[in-house]
Amino acid sequence: MSYEAIESKFVAAEEQGEVSSLLIRPDDAKWLLVLGHGASTNMRHATLQTIAERLAEVGIATFRYNFPYAEQGRGRNSNAVCQETVRSAVETAQAAAGDLSILVGGHSFSGRMSSMAAAEAPIEQARGLVFFAFPLHPSGKPSTDRADHLSDVTVPMLFLSGTRDKLGELDLLQSTCEEVADKATLHLLDTADHGFKILKRSRNTDEDVFVEMARVINGWVSGLD
Repeated sequence: MSYEAIESKFVAAEEQGEVSSLLIRPDDAKWLLVLGHGASTNMRHATLQTIAERLAEVGIATFRYNFPYAEQGRGRNSNAVCQETVRSAVETAQAAAGDLSILVGGHSFSGRMSSMAAAEAPIEQARGLVFFAFPLHPSGKPSTDRADHLSDVTVPMLFLSGTRDKLGELDLLQSTCEEVADKATLHLLDTADHGFKILKRSRNTDEDVFVEMARVINGWVSGLD
């Protein structure tokens, strides 16, 4: 499938300066996912690149962006700055492709920043949130404290989580989604870890895990129309 890739910059948050962004838009796109990166990566990380490419193959556009700390190579910004960056990214994405319906989310850290922003005050443009490996708790410290805000989110949420994800123990993640069952959909990725590495020999499907996620997202958005 053919698509155009447009690089640009936008002001992330007050006193934080500009950050980079990359819009990939397939010719027949109807949806645009504003897609953030993990805590220790950036928008060009292989995981995000692969997610964007597989989504393009099913006709979903993506708008990737950096948080200020990733752009500047510094220590992580405050949650407030990161949440403001999410909102700025959404506004910039809408300005660039305003004819597309917007989803918001990201891999790990950025997914949580997106949900926290949406819980604090609705992101008006967002039709839904998509979480790639939602970081429910730190590795080895199971808890659901990071999910307390999800009850305040007002739009549908899709959780894509590996069965070997050490930052999202299955029983806790399932119970979390059950608590907001009217808004949450959980799709488990067999044998995938937090970075979507899989165990080929024991995985219950031959489908590529990134292809699987793109397929599931494409099916999920069909229910949002």
